Amino acid sequence: MQSRRRTKSTGVRIVGGRWRGRRLVIPSGTEVRPTPDRVRETLFNWLAPSLPGAQCLDLFAGTGVLGLEALSRGAAGTTFVEHDALLVRALEDSICTLAAEARVFHEDAMGFLASRPRRPFDVVFADPPYATGLAQVLAKLASWLASGHLVYVERPVKRGGDSLGDAVAAVPGVQLLKQGTAARVAFGLLRLADPE
Repeated sequence: MQSRRRTKSTGVRIVGGRWRGRRLVIPSGTEVRPTPDRVRETLFNWLAPSLPGAQCLDLFAGTGVLGLEALSRGAAGTTFVEHDALLVRALEDSICTLAAEARVFHEDAMGFLASRPRRPFDVVFADPPYATGLAQVLAKLASWLASGHLVYVERPVKRGGDSLGDAVAAVPGVQLLKQGTAARVAFGLLRLADPE
């Protein structure tokens, strides 16, 4: 999510896998910034070898499109974390409709990460509000990650600067594996130093 904008009741579609073309509801009055279709297509091409059987964590989940897209393409399970009650209800409805293997935590993502890790995750989608420091999120993620994990991040494109490089440089042991830009979004795939 981000410093978000209000949306009318609409939807976002899953672009690949067994649920390709299915639309997820965006409840009226909520503030979301779904990852664009083109960006998701690139991201899931990057993740294709790592998704089968993966356990995923979708922080700041919003509509849950990243975590549901991962399940559509072969992930074994996804844990969603979202603080907006309307989005949580819509996400739970989508999970039920799709009979998806998923859990939803209705809580603040930073509070979730401050708690004791419930399980290690193979793939993490970390698309925090733009006002939330990405370095702060990455620093808290380390203990939640399985060996060989991958972390997806998004930031706004920054004029005259490196939107992702500047953010990840603040956290020791972060390796930027792949990156791209689309419209006003800079996105990348990271690996943090292996958890102890």
